[in-house]
Amino acid sequence: MKLAILSRAPHAYSTQRLRTAAEERGHTVKVLNTLRFAIDLTGEQPDLLYRGKLLSDYDAVLPRIGNSITYYGTAVVRQFEQMDVYTPNTANGITNSRDKLRANQILSRHDIGMPATTFVSSRADVRGAIERVGGAPVVIKLLEGTQGIGVILAPEAKVAESIVETLHSTKQNVLIQSFISESRGKDIRALVVGDRVVAAMRRSASGDEFRSNVHRGGTVEQVTLTPEYEEAAVRSAQIMGLRVAGVDMLEGNDGPLVMEVNSSPGLEGIERATGLDVAGAVIDFIANQVAFPEIDVRQRLSVSTGYGVAELLVHTNADLVGKTIKDSGLWDRDITVLTLHRGTSVIPNPRSGVALEPGDRLLCFGKLEEMRSMIPDRRRRRTKLRKLPTAALPDS
Repeated sequence: MKLAILSRAPHAYSTQRLRTAAEERGHTVKVLNTLRFAIDLTGEQPDLLYRGKLLSDYDAVLPRIGNSITYYGTAVVRQFEQMDVYTPNTANGITNSRDKLRANQILSRHDIGMPATTFVSSRADVRGAIERVGGAPVVIKLLEGTQGIGVILAPEAKVAESIVETLHSTKQNVLIQSFISESRGKDIRALVVGDRVVAAMRRSASGDEFRSNVHRGGTVEQVTLTPEYEEAAVRSAQIMGLRVAGVDMLEGNDGPLVMEVNSSPGLEGIERATGLDVAGAVIDFIANQVAFPEIDVRQRLSVSTGYGVAELLVHTNADLVGKTIKDSGLWDRDITVLTLHRGTSVIPNPRSGVALEPGDRLLCFGKLEEMRSMIPDRRRRRTKLRKLPTAALPDS
C-alpha cells in the first residue's frame, strides 16, 4: 500500500518507527507535514494540495497530529476521508478525544468506569463540585493539557477554589476530578490497535510526584492486563472512534477507571518497556483495512430523504418487551436494527430471533417519522404560578 504519515516531527521516535515498520513490510510511505496541505473544494471531487501541488493517490493516512494544530489537522484528515482514503483515526474521533470534557461526556453514556468528574464555570460552584466528586483532595485538569501539563493536585477545598479561580481568570476551562488515592501514583497505558490491546505498561510516578507521565520523570514496566482492563481499553477507543489509541487507566478498588484516550500515543516508552513491535502492529492493521475500509455510517445513510439513523430505547412498559426483532413490527415499519446495546454488551447485526429486553438500546436505520413516533413523550415539569402579594395587585 501507499501510506502517508501526517507529522510535523519527521525525526521523532514514533514517526521514525512507523516509517521503518512500513518500509520493512514493503509498503511505500511518506511523512507529510500537516500544515503544508491546502484543501481544494473547487472541483467536482474533494482534493488536497501538498506544497502547492496536487497530492498523488494514497491508500491510507495515519494522523500524528499535535494539540496545537488540532483544528487544521482534523480538517486535513476529514478531507482525506471525503476522498475515500482510509484512516484508522477519523477526524471526529481525534476531535472527541482532544477535549477532556467532551471525551468524558461521550464515555459516560456507555458504562465506562471513570473518576468522578465535574465541570463548572463559576467560582461559587467550585465548593459544591468538590463535594460531588467526594471532597478534597481533588485533581484539577486543563481541558487540553498533555503529557501531565495542566494537571494539578489540590489538597484542600480552599486551595482548589483559588486554583480554579486563577485558571478561569486566564480564560482556561478546567475539570475537577476525584483523587484516586488507591492508585498510589501509578496508572496503566494500554495501546489499542483495532479491537485488541497489543501492548500495555504500568507507569509509576517519581518521588512525591503524583503524575506518572514519562515526561514527568515516571518509570515504566510491562504489565499483562486482565480481561476487564483490556475490554475497558478497547471499548473506550472504539466509542471515541479511534482504531489506534493509547488508553490511560487508573487501578481503582472497583476496577479500571479510564482517564484519557489519546489519538496520537507515543511509541517509545511502551516499545522499550515491553520489547514489542507496536509500530509493526499498527502498520499491519492499516494494511489489512485498506482493502475493506470502514465508513461513517451515519454520514452515508442520512443522505436519503426521509431516512436516517436513530437510537430507540426499549422502555419497561413498551410493546416491544419480550418480542423478537422479527415479531416486533419494526421491519413492517421500514426500520432495520443495525446494533443492539444491552448493558455493556454490544450485539452487531442482531438476529431476527433475539428477544428484546427493557433497557435495550437499538441503533436503527429507517424512516425518521416512523422512528420518531416510537419515542414516548417526555414528561415535562409543570410550571407553578405563584400568587402575587396582595399589596402588588392593582386596584379593581
